[in-house]
Amino acid sequence: MTTPSAAIPAFKQAKAGPALTASLLVTLIAAATIAGAWFFQLVLEILPCPLCLEQRYAYYLAIPLGALTALAARSGAPRPLLLAGLAILALATLANAGLGAYHSGVEWGFWKGPTDCSGPVVNLGNAGDLFSRLDTVKVVRCDEVQWRFLGLSLAGYNVLISLLMAAIAAWGFVRTAKRS
Repeated sequence: MTTPSAAIPAFKQAKAGPALTASLLVTLIAAATIAGAWFFQLVLEILPCPLCLEQRYAYYLAIPLGALTALAARSGAPRPLLLAGLAILALATLANAGLGAYHSGVEWGFWKGPTDCSGPVVNLGNAGDLFSRLDTVKVVRCDEVQWRFLGLSLAGYNVLISLLMAAIAAWGFVRTAKRS
């Protein structure tokens, strides 16, 4: 009796090496980064703007997908499954780097950001509710940097971290694809 991985060469089981290493690294980096974002928000009270929150989506994808890909690599899953997981990780983190670069450009004034976080306030409603809403609403603007270190904002660091994760996932993809 032959198994699918023995009968079809494309479904040959991949060795855990680069797929496991890359997916674990991406998972750890993503978890550390999102923990840092929550630290800035909850402890240092640096509230995220709408673009900041959108940049977190890639991390919320990368953590479980990276862990699942690592688990699959550890258990000897077929190579196409590992390649798919690594490809999704690479594409998601690369797209996140693009979103972070866009946000950085908004912060530096290179282009305008979305109107919900960098444009004028619209639709204030009726005057009676205005004062009660002003006491409860804090608008965090996407075009105002709340924190910088070495000249980079959190969006700028997101670009660098996302590019690093994309490079690691791409490395894992290429090395896993080349393994025999």
